Amino acid sequence: MPSRKYSKLEPSVVRQASFVWHVPGLLAGVDEAGRGPLAGPVVAAAVILDDLHPISGLNDSKKLSPLRRDALYDEIRSKALCCSVAQASVEEIDRLNILQATLLAMRRAVEGLRLLPAKVLVDGNRLPVLGVLAEAVVRGDATVPAISAASIVAKVTRDRWCADLDQRFPQYGFAAHKGYGTAEHLDALRKHGACPEHRRSFSPVAQVLG
Repeated sequence: MPSRKYSKLEPSVVRQASFVWHVPGLLAGVDEAGRGPLAGPVVAAAVILDDLHPISGLNDSKKLSPLRRDALYDEIRSKALCCSVAQASVEEIDRLNILQATLLAMRRAVEGLRLLPAKVLVDGNRLPVLGVLAEAVVRGDATVPAISAASIVAKVTRDRWCADLDQRFPQYGFAAHKGYGTAEHLDALRKHGACPEHRRSFSPVAQVLG
């Protein structure tokens, strides 16, 4: 079996290992939602599935309809051994940058699990600083059930947050575009300026403010 990439110390350092990766114990999947939008926190989820209560239809959240995501979200929360959701705030995104804020949210999600996993699988090619064995899995949200579950939980959580934000600032249309830089959103930014939840470090927002 070819070696996989992992890091237990620095998120920017990738180390190689040749030992067996199928360690005994609980496996947690981790993914995030909200790296690209111009507003709101980045949300991460960590999920440990229960092999005795399998969930069918898990997939990358972006490939699922909103209705299917909501149904799977409820099933994951009901059947998973444990699930943790965390976030990094807009202030942390602007202060740290979006990558470091995303890794911070992922670390918080893992640390929030009530059960300690023997290994953590993280979607993508970067790892947060963790105190347990971890592996980065490119396209893991489409290939690893636990990561797919985390992807769904993170996406639904953030979409619901955006729906709540839309109630506070209806002029921006957050319920529709979820904070992404659509033509509608950019037009609202030019007309109304930035709200407190806009990421000042992101170029379209900075241009409006500047």
